[in-house]
Amino acid sequence: MKLLDRYILKRFLTSFLFVVLIIMAVIVVIDITEKIEDFNKHEDLTLNEIIFDYYLNFIPFMADLITPITTFITVVFVTSKMAGHTELIAILSSGVSFRRLLMPYMLGGLIIAGTSFALKGWVIPQSNKTRLEFEIKYLKNPYFFDKRNIHIQVAPDVSLYLSSYNNRNNSGHRFTMERFDGTELKEKLSASSIKWNEEKGKWTIKDWKHRKIDSLTETITQGREIDSTLAIHPKEFQSDYRNFDGMTIEELDEQIERLRNRGATNVEVYEVEKYLRTGSPFAVIILTFMGVIVSSRKSRGGTGFQIALGFMIAFVYIIFVMLSKSLSESGSIPPALTVWLPNIIFMIISGMMYKYVPR
Repeated sequence: MKLLDRYILKRFLTSFLFVVLIIMAVIVVIDITEKIEDFNKHEDLTLNEIIFDYYLNFIPFMADLITPITTFITVVFVTSKMAGHTELIAILSSGVSFRRLLMPYMLGGLIIAGTSFALKGWVIPQSNKTRLEFEIKYLKNPYFFDKRNIHIQVAPDVSLYLSSYNNRNNSGHRFTMERFDGTELKEKLSASSIKWNEEKGKWTIKDWKHRKIDSLTETITQGREIDSTLAIHPKEFQSDYRNFDGMTIEELDEQIERLRNRGATNVEVYEVEKYLRTGSPFAVIILTFMGVIVSSRKSRGGTGFQIALGFMIAFVYIIFVMLSKSLSESGSIPPALTVWLPNIIFMIISGMMYKYVPR
């Protein structure tokens, strides 16, 4: 690596950390202002819990969430400063091509993108679990499962039914589980109620009746109470508030497969999150490339216009991401396409700018 590469790369990465710290400081102050009343409502909530359970997990999550935008702002800031001080003119006049000038920027973008992918895929989901538990306990209203006539397909040939479920005592009423072979009923387990036994890790099934049908023969067994493992868990009836934030990529794949097997309708939310884990780091590289092109030309009015232009483009990108995410979660368009659509559009724009914008 040449001295010029080290110089640009060092300025890029150090400025990126500085921009992230500044933006996160503002975000944390705003968040504290919004949540201070919620914190004061809980007398048992300590300062250590607020700092270590919430903010030490909130900061990495938010910092990674805004990484594409902070990268773009950093590139525009660093490059426009260099252009304003005629450093870029000197570099290009010495025989260095613009393509060669891009190399340290793209290397920095790859470092940030790779780090973001590792954090987003495996590290931050673990810390998010603690943050989400804190939010559900102290910042959200108590969750009550109020759905009725619950139908769950727990396997391709097994379906489960509950007339109601109480998540406060983990009990369900009018329980039925059926197994089919095609359209033919093979087994049916029915009970007046089921209740989760925490010590045994099993369901206590009360007033149960089991029917097993084999060709023309039907066997019926019944009893007052029995402990059994079922293909459901009480956590499935608890609050699912942003639970995808606490899942690694492998856990997201398992959840998507589980929901598909059950015929669930909210699988798009998890698919969107999965594709964002790869789309967001790739956006870092695209926005790095675009940022250099936008800000590499010296402006008579100084760097203010270029920085303002950078913020405007970043704002447009955020709007694209929000719109595409909404379309994805609605299920009207395949999640993979809509999540990657902003990246595709900005990649095309970047290519056109590289070809036609004077530098």
